[in-house]
Amino acid sequence: MTALRLLVTRPQPQADAWVERLQRHAIDACALPLLSIEPVADLGALHAAWHDLPHYALVMFVSPNAVSHFFAARPAALLGQGWPAGCRAGATGPGTLQALQMAGVPAALCVAPPAHAAQFDSAALWAELQFVPWEGREVLVLRGDGGRDEFAAHLRTAGAAVHFTQAYHRRVPQHGAAERARLAAALAAPGRHLWWLSSTEALGHLPALAPGADWPASQALASHPRIAERARALGFGRVFEAAPTLAAVRDALATIEPCLQSRSL
Repeated sequence: MTALRLLVTRPQPQADAWVERLQRHAIDACALPLLSIEPVADLGALHAAWHDLPHYALVMFVSPNAVSHFFAARPAALLGQGWPAGCRAGATGPGTLQALQMAGVPAALCVAPPAHAAQFDSAALWAELQFVPWEGREVLVLRGDGGRDEFAAHLRTAGAAVHFTQAYHRRVPQHGAAERARLAAALAAPGRHLWWLSSTEALGHLPALAPGADWPASQALASHPRIAERARALGFGRVFEAAPTLAAVRDALATIEPCLQSRSL
């Protein structure tokens, strides 16, 4: 069992799924979501996207949430139909890729950064797609409330027509008693907790969720350089980086814990 408690800040149900996986590998982890995911009220755009799937050369999913909410909105008339053979499904990382395959998208039609990629994001996905002839092709991006547009810019420069559909809303989470207790414990003993951060937007919710917190005494493990930069800007005293995979997190903890112990001597 690790000495540090890892605070898994992903939205539910991803947070609980990660906690279970981490605990199976003797990592002390608990869920403390910093982001809440909610369905869109009007499913009209998602239903239209389902009907238009055969016309797209690529549907890019920005996260596992985009996958789950898109498939939850599949029209009843299309439930018996498989994923169109001419449409590739893009994933920014291993979690999204797994969600696609579990939803029934054939592995041969999925494209994602390789498992050994230095980072998992839209730039890494574009590196896998940049040599595809995009001129005149249609692409759909499924995402939450807005987001970064570099991926779409690359596609448009290559000649593709890019469309966006909102699959879900991102909100500040409403913590229950268990989450409030975990947050209080983390703030009371920052040296015994490690914030596992996977979203810059979620980080932006921390000042409201924990006003007056002593962030210089806290430490974080960020899943992307942009997130690490945001955590340092917020005031985290020590920020480490690791890819959002189980192996990378285990390796990071094996390095971080001796480092923190030596600092406390």
